[in-house]
Amino acid sequence: MASTEGFGSMRHLASRFAGALSPAGPAASDEAWAEAALLDGERSLWRRMSGPDRRHAVGVARDTIELLGGDADRPVVAAALLHDVGKVEASIGTFARVLVTLLAMAAGRDRLVQWSRRGGSSARQRIGLYLTHDRLGAELLERAGSDRLTVAWAGEHHLAPERWSVDAKVGAALKAADGD
Repeated sequence: MASTEGFGSMRHLASRFAGALSPAGPAASDEAWAEAALLDGERSLWRRMSGPDRRHAVGVARDTIELLGGDADRPVVAAALLHDVGKVEASIGTFARVLVTLLAMAAGRDRLVQWSRRGGSSARQRIGLYLTHDRLGAELLERAGSDRLTVAWAGEHHLAPERWSVDAKVGAALKAADGD
């Protein structure tokens, strides 16, 4: 049986797929709310994210606030909104994401990343970018001047809790809100 480790639960994956079938972004009020929570450099990255990814991120941020209450400060909200921002570097659509995820679950993420780095087609390179979106997101956020927690969560959101550098309570809320 294929493992979903590093990809989220099957429920999470199915929900993300269904949500990604509509290219629309969040409601205008949700867009404005999200942009108000972000720093200038983060806003620029937010605007590069796909509509479905932004819709998902708003839901994650709202659920995180509900779970943490007053402990959900601006960097935590930004972490929720931007945890998947590294996916912008891959520039692949919904069906390609599904295919890459299934291939990585079957062959192993690390193995597929190594295969993608052997060169060749731009499709091969985009597969590697998609599978390393966590690391790429952390790099983008660091360059954008994001808070340490926001950067850390982008890079760690697919790791096991014992590998998180963020506060365990915050990480658990972000992970639960993401549906993983």
